[in-house]
Amino acid sequence: MATSSRSTRAVVTFLTPAERQRVDAVTNAACVTVHRESLDQVMADLRSQSVSAVIVSVSRYQQQFAPSVARMVREFPRVPAVALLTAYETRSSSALMSLGEHGVRTLVDARDPGGWRELRTLVSANAQVSIDNLAIQTLRTDLTGASDACIRFFDTLFSVPPSMTTVQQLSRYIGVMPTTLMSRFSRQGIPAPKKYLAMARLVRAAYLLENPGCSLTQVSFLMEYSSPQSFSRHVSGLLNIGAAEFRRRFTGEAMLNKMRALLVQPYRTQLQHFDPFATPPQWLVVRNSRSGSGEKRVSGPAVN
Repeated sequence: MATSSRSTRAVVTFLTPAERQRVDAVTNAACVTVHRESLDQVMADLRSQSVSAVIVSVSRYQQQFAPSVARMVREFPRVPAVALLTAYETRSSSALMSLGEHGVRTLVDARDPGGWRELRTLVSANAQVSIDNLAIQTLRTDLTGASDACIRFFDTLFSVPPSMTTVQQLSRYIGVMPTTLMSRFSRQGIPAPKKYLAMARLVRAAYLLENPGCSLTQVSFLMEYSSPQSFSRHVSGLLNIGAAEFRRRFTGEAMLNKMRALLVQPYRTQLQHFDPFATPPQWLVVRNSRSGSGEKRVSGPAVN
């Protein structure tokens, strides 16, 4: 069975060359750093990938960048913006004041070693703040007492990459045949696995849409829908509302609570003893040697 790992989120920077080297050194184990030459490139990254923080150099900041910084903070409130001070210059005071006036609330003074440790801690903490982590922890609480296998299934829903869009793909990922996985849910009277996967995708989409800078079109492609129309149909099919209404009504956390109310809490009893990964005894399964796929049940008494 494949093991899952949460995708690494990026820290995007607008720094001097010397600062880039130091930031790479202190954040190496915590995240992937993406260094950009302009704030326009930073904005493009915010719209096209998962970003845990933006670091802006006080030394590199100029007054003409103020509108871009203000727009970045306004359109992506879920992504912390950090001002990095590594050298005090004549213009540093005015730069810091301007950054603060335009929404940058976190300053790391890295003129001494303690500042670099603070940056590492800050970046590591922000890398862990995501709807995926919130969902995993919340669902584990809902499923207290459930089997490790059941909890692992729900963890997987929020740790697979956005490209995992079908039950067939999910089944291959966890090492269970699609028909087998679906039949296990059906036998327990639990909603089909495709509903759980579909709802998890909407939780992630709602979280991205909390940033006004992300359009419905951009989020639909970030979440690997084939088109904005496909995303809208997906929302309508599950929630009976349009995509624009979905954005107005649901934050990521609100959508997570909707998923819990529909798919988790009403089925707690069944989920307590549910093992979606269980392997049937060998005497029950005969492999189809011609096709190399599928399972066939063998009737008859059990062999002790």
